[in-house]
Amino acid sequence: MAVIFEVKVVPSSGCNKWVMDKSGKLKCYLKSAPERGLANYELISLIAKALKLTKMDVEIVSGQTSRNKKVKVLADIKLSDILEKLGVKDIDLGRQGNILG
Repeated sequence: MAVIFEVKVVPSSGCNKWVMDKSGKLKCYLKSAPERGLANYELISLIAKALKLTKMDVEIVSGQTSRNKKVKVLADIKLSDILEKLGVKDIDLGRQGNILG
C-alpha cells in the first residue's frame, strides 16, 4: 500500500522543519539549496528517517523541479501517522486542503 501527499518545499531555510500553514497545506523548510537535486534528496531523507524507512520507499512522483511536490510513501501507514511522525502539530484533519489520503 502507498500514501501520496502534497508538500510545499521552502529550500535554503537554515533549518529543517514541518508546518501546516493557515490554509491547511503541508510545508517543509529545508536547509539545502534547490541545486543539483540537493533539496529533493534532503526531503526524501527526512521523510525516510522520520518513518524509519529506506530512501527507496519514498519517491517524489511530481514536482522534481518545483516547490510544490507530490510524495509517495511505499508503506502500510496512514497519512495521519505520517504527519505525526514528521512532527506536524495542531492538524485540523477536516481542512487539510491539498493533502491527499
